[in-house]
Amino acid sequence: MSKQSMAYLTLALALAFAAAPLITDPFTGYTADQLPYPQPDPVIQPIGSAFSIWIVIYIWLIVGVGFGAFRAPEGSTWHEMRKPLSISLAIGVCWLWVANSSPILATILIIAMTVTAILAMRRAGRNKRVWKRGPVGLYAGWLTAASAVSISIILPGYGLMNPQLAGVICLTAALAVGLLVQADSPSAWTYTVAICWAIGGIIINQWGSDNWLIIALAGLGWIALALRGLSGAGLINTTE
Repeated sequence: MSKQSMAYLTLALALAFAAAPLITDPFTGYTADQLPYPQPDPVIQPIGSAFSIWIVIYIWLIVGVGFGAFRAPEGSTWHEMRKPLSISLAIGVCWLWVANSSPILATILIIAMTVTAILAMRRAGRNKRVWKRGPVGLYAGWLTAASAVSISIILPGYGLMNPQLAGVICLTAALAVGLLVQADSPSAWTYTVAICWAIGGIIINQWGSDNWLIIALAGLGWIALALRGLSGAGLINTTE
């Protein structure tokens, strides 16, 4: 496929990805009849209002990918970014439908979306940050947390682990992945914004409960991610 064709295909997929919630039954979490052991109150799920970040992700991806398609259809770095991003978006187009049908397959797919989104962010480079790395970083950061949330529901939902242990393990894994991605792409500030947004949503959702372990772990992780992000953006110096 030519670079120009890939540019327009990626734009079409971004549009389809944003349109999917309009033509697919809404997904508000895995329902009781989807899991052998229902999880009505997931331990590390962000508060509902935190999911509003998707509005920004959808719009920014469309504008950013569209900018690249019309201004740099032959750009080499754009092309390298589009390859994994198009795969992630293609999976995302059908993800809502899958999530309403199969929690296990949905979890596998969201992990694949996350991996390809992070790869796309790495390939975006530092030029045109607002239109190229910016939206992809926001997308990848939210997916990093969303993957962990999905796994933390599936494990107890199928009786493989109790909810608390699954929450601690998956939250720790999300924080570890986030810090590793930050170390590899320190200037990708939108990745930090998105994952901190998700972690903050978890803290708010659990605030007032007795689950202080999750609150403390999420709080410490939020601080570590925020400090690493500020350092990567050159706003603070953590080496002194």
